[in-house]
Amino acid sequence: MWTKYVIVGLLLFIVFNLGMGMFYMLKDGSRSDRTFKALAMRITMSVVLFGLLILGMATGLIKPHQNPLGVKPPSEQSSGAP
Repeated sequence: MWTKYVIVGLLLFIVFNLGMGMFYMLKDGSRSDRTFKALAMRITMSVVLFGLLILGMATGLIKPHQNPLGVKPPSEQSSGAP
């Protein structure tokens, strides 16, 4: 359950940094590097989140949902031809 909180927290932090980048871009213009730092932090956190998702799926901590429609992928469907 705590993994959901970590994922949501990282997503909120990413959106917050995106907003801060926009705010700094509109407020400071080209006089400051705060926009660059905010967007660099957003990219870094996005890569960290992606890595954690991959690691969680590889270790079995995160399990993807099953197909909600109950339809099997074409590779698992049995064909009528022998």
